[in-house]
Amino acid sequence: MQYYSLNNGSPKVGFREATIKGQAPDKGLYFPERIPLVPNDLVRNIGTYSPEEIALAVIQPYVGDSIPAPELQRIVAETINFDFPLVPLTDSIFSLELFHGPTLAFKDVGARFMSRCLGHFVRGNDQPVTVLVATSGDTGGAVASGFYGVEGVNVIILYPSGKVSSVQELQLTTLGKNISALEVNGSFDDCQQMVKQAFADGDLNKKLFLTSANSINVARWLPQQFYYFFAWRQWADKDHPPVISVPSGNFGNICAGLLAHRSGLPVSHFIAACNANDTVPAYLRSGRYAVRPAVATLSNAMDVGNPSNFVRILELFHKEFNSLSKVLTSYSISDDETRQAIGDIYTKYHYLADPHGAVGYLALARYLAAQNDPRSAAKGIFLETAHPVKFYDGVEPIIGQKIPMPPAVQALLGKQKQSKKIDADFTQLKDFLL
Repeated sequence: MQYYSLNNGSPKVGFREATIKGQAPDKGLYFPERIPLVPNDLVRNIGTYSPEEIALAVIQPYVGDSIPAPELQRIVAETINFDFPLVPLTDSIFSLELFHGPTLAFKDVGARFMSRCLGHFVRGNDQPVTVLVATSGDTGGAVASGFYGVEGVNVIILYPSGKVSSVQELQLTTLGKNISALEVNGSFDDCQQMVKQAFADGDLNKKLFLTSANSINVARWLPQQFYYFFAWRQWADKDHPPVISVPSGNFGNICAGLLAHRSGLPVSHFIAACNANDTVPAYLRSGRYAVRPAVATLSNAMDVGNPSNFVRILELFHKEFNSLSKVLTSYSISDDETRQAIGDIYTKYHYLADPHGAVGYLALARYLAAQNDPRSAAKGIFLETAHPVKFYDGVEPIIGQKIPMPPAVQALLGKQKQSKKIDADFTQLKDFLL
């Protein structure tokens, strides 16, 4: 498999080079030159396949021969060695829980896969690799956990000061060793822009071996397809594929779902569930794409005004607005609506959703309610992308009680934050890196 830059100004590369570079030299995102179809038997008889077999079948065409088969099998097995349960709330609404990994967020999948691929690729290198990552919340902790202790790799995490939850901040600032955290006086978009500037800086790239662990990196983005197939494996009504609602910020997660759909995964419709950062909902209403400054919300991991991965979604649909709008709907959910949804879900269904999952639930419920045909068999899944305890300071006042602390969080609470404060100024990042 070869990958081309969406800016069309750089040579095609293989999976290894796309993973190591992160971003193309012309500042474009890498995109696969073809979309491989999964075997028909896997879709029809998915219940007879193990999760490891499904994941390997999905990812192998993208990796090609850049990783030996036994090594890729090991990487896949270690990536998904936790549960992905599909939990019913009602007869028509289900939660796909993606928070059973080590940092209690869906990003464990992409971070674990990428860290192991990169570790394989740089084995024996003389020059250490510097991984730069901007985070609006969960990415930082997942990347820190995935790369912690990996030889030959140093990780620099940029996060917006005061705009991540207290648990998220502890996850990305307390490991030490080869993990460093920069607390940026700005927004996630500022952090992301600084990372992009670093990759475009010739001086930095002469002196450092830089790559990215954001979902702009194909090794972070592509394995997120796995759990969409795991959802289909657990979906009982195979005659009626589900609507899938995805809490969306930087749009890597839903882009992976759309890619899986193009590869043969049965899905009746996708919903991009957004918070007040409504760049994409506004685009799907008007056909005009206008970047907006990010605003802070209760669902902070989705506080993105300029989602990087949306260009990949446009590429999937050949930049045809009508084709995209037939497959994708998007809603903007306010903080007040999010709080109401968390309370309603807890009261009615005895299910505790985090703010991002609540946004996904409400967008799904809104879409299903809009299907006017009483004969409609529409049912759907929302992605519960993080454990509610990661946002206990926002969720507990809504439900009026304490959330039980998993051991992984309890172990963090006594630790001391280690971070360096910088302004949203690329020269300060560059000075730190050099």
